[in-house]
Amino acid sequence: MAKQMTEQELVDRFEEAVCNDEIFAVYQPQINHSTGRMVGAEALMRWKDPENGMQYPSDFIPALEKHDLIYRADLHMFELVCRLQRKCLDEGISMIPISFNVSRYDIYNKDFVEAIEEIRKKYEVPVNYLRAEITESSAIGGMELIQEVLHKLHKCGYVVEMDDFGSGYSSLNVLKDLEVDVIKLDMRFMSGEIGGRGGTILGSIVQMTKWLETPVIAEGVETMQQADYMKSLGCNYIQGYLYSKPVTEEEFLQKLNQLDHEPVAPPMDLISTMNADRFWDPQSLETLIFSNFVGGAAIFTYEEGKIEILRVNRKYVKELGMNMEEHEILHSDPRKTFDEGNRKIFEDTLKRAIASQDEETCETWRNMYSDCCGPDRVCIRTFMRVIGKAGKQYLFYAMIQNITKEKRLFADLAENEKKLRFASDQVNIYAWEYTIATKEMRPCFRCMRDLNLPPVIRNYPDPVFESGLFPEDYREMYYDWMRQLEEGVDHLEGVIPLTVGRIPFRIKYTLECDENGKPLKAYGSAALVVEEKEG
Repeated sequence: MAKQMTEQELVDRFEEAVCNDEIFAVYQPQINHSTGRMVGAEALMRWKDPENGMQYPSDFIPALEKHDLIYRADLHMFELVCRLQRKCLDEGISMIPISFNVSRYDIYNKDFVEAIEEIRKKYEVPVNYLRAEITESSAIGGMELIQEVLHKLHKCGYVVEMDDFGSGYSSLNVLKDLEVDVIKLDMRFMSGEIGGRGGTILGSIVQMTKWLETPVIAEGVETMQQADYMKSLGCNYIQGYLYSKPVTEEEFLQKLNQLDHEPVAPPMDLISTMNADRFWDPQSLETLIFSNFVGGAAIFTYEEGKIEILRVNRKYVKELGMNMEEHEILHSDPRKTFDEGNRKIFEDTLKRAIASQDEETCETWRNMYSDCCGPDRVCIRTFMRVIGKAGKQYLFYAMIQNITKEKRLFADLAENEKKLRFASDQVNIYAWEYTIATKEMRPCFRCMRDLNLPPVIRNYPDPVFESGLFPEDYREMYYDWMRQLEEGVDHLEGVIPLTVGRIPFRIKYTLECDENGKPLKAYGSAALVVEEKEG
């Protein structure tokens, strides 16, 4: 049974514990929640005394810090990680990056980076398989010193992670001033109900890190609900008991062989015109251009019917498709591109966005002109949201999609359908759609008009036999057709006399199946059989 050692016992036993690997590393995998693949792992310090058993890190780490032993312990941990990576290299085991913790006591030691480099080179481990993990709290009170250490680490090629982000009181300043490569979010924000104020803070942090092109790992994830919520915010990388507790080296090597691996990918790149450093300047336009857009973006003001475009990005210019220059757009009056009807649609959408304080969408046709292409008419789908207000003036953020081709395609299809309907009227053709699973038949307009059929016939074909539209002596044959369609026969055809006048029609069925080959719908038609007169 484990027994907690006294502070003095811990200090007295420390050197022997290091030499005998009684102070050892356990490894907790980091997983991409979207793919299930391992992207990295963190090495955590543990101590198992031969007489007193496992000691809690919360007990022995403060003792080591108090007696200036943590630096030696951290170097020992780093060597254990290098030793493991060397083993993977020698045995051909697929490797992933492993994070090692850097305490504030390591940062205070001016020779720390040189010391770990000496160990790394001793084991000949590529630096890209090692990540230095600092804590946010270690940066408080020693910013210049930690900046110097980060510069040295980056110069040597190490990726630097910031652990426990959000647990301190100066997170934004730390994120602004330190050039870290990966952020590890403290999931204590989610200690209560999923979402709420904590969720709002986490969402904001994830968005900010995207602007700074910095990947995020959520640490301390224990439930699938938490992981799915973080994924919904844009954070796919997960570390915590949901996927794995910290495991021994042997267990970790087994996981390395069992799970596929992938690198940590940076989030979406910033548009080329945005300066990430200016994000922190509340007066800059960079603070207004959000992440997560897929098309062109613009900033404009609206005041009592007047619109002024302040800023567009390159994707916006490209999306218009008129080979226009940015200055042409900025100096134009957008309202002049609308006819009266489309101008009303656009301005009504602006007013809805002002009232709802939410994103609103509209589709409008615009009469555009450029020196290169001349005049043209384009259809633009606009997503807009109010992001500021000053008196009667509103500041809008908008995204656009050029849907001209889509709209014209639909118009062509509608015209073709109109022509097809006219042609079917001329050749006495009736058509319908039969859903096999629900036994529902939906007749065409001509069926409803000429035969007085309802828009939907349920339990088809019973009602058409009961109405006399289909003759009773063809019931058995027709039900056999329905059975064949259910079994996957892709085409049926035959002549059936319809209505009380027993007028002959050629009935055809064509089957549609889903992607698995299961019968889905059948499309039927009835064409009048015209008998040729003998001459």
